[in-house]
Amino acid sequence: MIHEILPVGVLGCNCSIFGVQHGGEAIVIDPGDDIREIAGILERHELRVTAIVITHAHIDHIGGAHRLKTLTGAPVYMNQNDQELYDHLDMQAAWLGVRAPERTPIDQDIQDGDRLRLGSADFEMRHTPGHTQGSISIYIPAEEKLVAGDTLFAGSIGRTDLPGGNGRQIIVSIKEKLLVLPDETVVVPGHGPGTTIGAERERNPFLQGL
Repeated sequence: MIHEILPVGVLGCNCSIFGVQHGGEAIVIDPGDDIREIAGILERHELRVTAIVITHAHIDHIGGAHRLKTLTGAPVYMNQNDQELYDHLDMQAAWLGVRAPERTPIDQDIQDGDRLRLGSADFEMRHTPGHTQGSISIYIPAEEKLVAGDTLFAGSIGRTDLPGGNGRQIIVSIKEKLLVLPDETVVVPGHGPGTTIGAERERNPFLQGL
């Protein structure tokens, strides 16, 4: 399976583009910005987007959803608990000093345990609140990969001091939904370098003793 990771926007959000080789379907996760570059990757691999998945409604992860949906016609998936954050996208833009992007209706609510299919691979949705109330992580067993949004990072965890954040909740989410995965699972965080579940279980200072 094709998997390209493109850091987008001023905060370098890791946008993941998964696709079936040779002109197949694609799932784009967290198109926060730089839609022209995302479109270039899709065109190069001759991919057709069937789903746009948002791990949480912070502007750096969802800011380009409207433009990508307009370009591809693909439905947008997001957990409904982040709708209020999305409704205040203009306020988020003001915090960053950037222009507020156009919003698009969310087509499908993501619930814990939902699955999307891409080729022969299942994309398993795991509700992992704590960074925001609607945060999700996406586990792809066939690829041994986890797209963790801003829940888990290499050597750290998502911040919980923004609206909707909860420090105790994010630890519970990581313990119950992420650390149960195999150690060899590759973690693609919302920002920065990748890691593995095993490495974070062993060395992440926020997770010791769990």
